[in-house]
Amino acid sequence: MPFNEPYKQKQHKTGRKHFAVLLDPDNTDDASCLHLLTLSEANHVDFFFVGGSLITSDNQADLIRFIKANSNIPVILFPSNSLHIDKQADGILLLSLISGRNPEFLIGQHVLSAPILKASQLQVYPTGYMLVDTGRQTTASYMSGTTPIPYDKPAIAACTAMAGEQLGLRYIYMDGGSGALKPISPEMIAAVRNAVEVPVIVGGGINTAEKAQAALEAGADVIVVGNHIEKNPGFLAEVSTLVASYNVALDIHR
Repeated sequence: MPFNEPYKQKQHKTGRKHFAVLLDPDNTDDASCLHLLTLSEANHVDFFFVGGSLITSDNQADLIRFIKANSNIPVILFPSNSLHIDKQADGILLLSLISGRNPEFLIGQHVLSAPILKASQLQVYPTGYMLVDTGRQTTASYMSGTTPIPYDKPAIAACTAMAGEQLGLRYIYMDGGSGALKPISPEMIAAVRNAVEVPVIVGGGINTAEKAQAALEAGADVIVVGNHIEKNPGFLAEVSTLVASYNVALDIHR
């Protein structure tokens, strides 16, 4: 099971679906966060991802502390660089930007992070991070100086994910980025799902129940929702109900 059991090859074959909420430290205050935590507990959110491509405040540590004090949902770091490692969290997505060719985000930041992570108690999740073009340049593509995978090229995405898996990465994260105009296509998700055995995480542009369902049906193991929940907290319950319906059909209890 992603993020709370030791990695096992072909673990996605259980069919279990998961729901993660992405929290940006720059856009979260205590009042809104407490409301979101209450909703997340009630609606069986599996994980909080905390971080972003550009963090301009020093709120991350306080946010993680607040989450840990008010929720039992695991906190997984979603860092843009080594400065955003926080030992209060439960784990970290160690992201290697395999869709780009910038060595800083393929291995550079990881070298800086390695001794810090080894000395910490954080669970490390080696993750192949793939940016996908979803209609506009995102903060992630701009800050990383990389070109996203073309929206209509599922074969490129599949081969990229395959290479990441063969290099030993244990998760694939396909991201349309914050503010994506459209979600990653079901065709691309399905191509990646068929190409690898590791769990596939999908985020960016998922702002309706129909889009969430399309991603799940295409093979996403983990659905990530961020910005839209900040605007419409009720969307959290919609996605949770969808995820639960898949797991009930498979006789998997959350």
